Amino acid sequence: QTVRWHIELQPWASPTPSLNYEASRFLKYISTSQISCEHMNLNSLKGYSETTKKPWSICLDERFSLIHRIRSKKCRLYSLGLGNDDNQFELSMANSGCEVHRFDPGIKAAHVQEGRHLWYHRLSIDWRDPNPAIAAHKLHSNTKKLGTVLNEFGHQKIDVLKADVESAEWKILENLILEDVVEQIGQLVFEVHVHWPGFEVSGNDSTVVRYWYSLLRELELKDFRLFHTYKDLSKPQMFLKKEAFNASSCYTLSWVNTRWK
Repeated sequence: QTVRWHIELQPWASPTPSLNYEASRFLKYISTSQISCEHMNLNSLKGYSETTKKPWSICLDERFSLIHRIRSKKCRLYSLGLGNDDNQFELSMANSGCEVHRFDPGIKAAHVQEGRHLWYHRLSIDWRDPNPAIAAHKLHSNTKKLGTVLNEFGHQKIDVLKADVESAEWKILENLILEDVVEQIGQLVFEVHVHWPGFEVSGNDSTVVRYWYSLLRELELKDFRLFHTYKDLSKPQMFLKKEAFNASSCYTLSWVNTRWK
């Protein structure tokens, strides 16, 4: 299998590159569900009443595997975060019998187990592994690619990958696509930030938005379908540092891998 070094960029949205055209195509794309999902929160499971600060929506329809894996206590959630206190979603998934792994470089110990199903790991998930030849990288050896962590933990599949990584999401998503790790994931719930390009994303504004859009189209090519979008109106209404396009700086997007029946 040949290694891919970059994703395929989609054609420009207009005959000549234009931020207006790129932004309207991208924002329409992330605001339009591609598949309908009837049951999207854990309240639909018996005995749950949860109040999450953010709607981390997962699809619990019978036609997809997640609800069956929750019932049979075989589900696994990976949660990528950066010092975020809101772990209600992780707790409710653990309470429903899922094996939950939360990755946060800010915790005190390397690995902490809370209760039967919840683990915290002092690891930051990145789009590259540390380079052992560079001394500075040794200090950050608690930074790893998701594929590396899956191999080290002996995990073949993740039922849900939740990510709130403050603008590292674009490069992490690119890495998951390029290395085919995304095919080991049943559902993705990502917070995406559009107020600036994101870590190590370069180019002018229209180029950046075309790259974002192309990444999400790659997910679609891998049979992921967007089923829920949450536009966070509590965040500044900024799009690439401009108050334009009626956009929030932050959206929570949920996809289901339709190959996972």
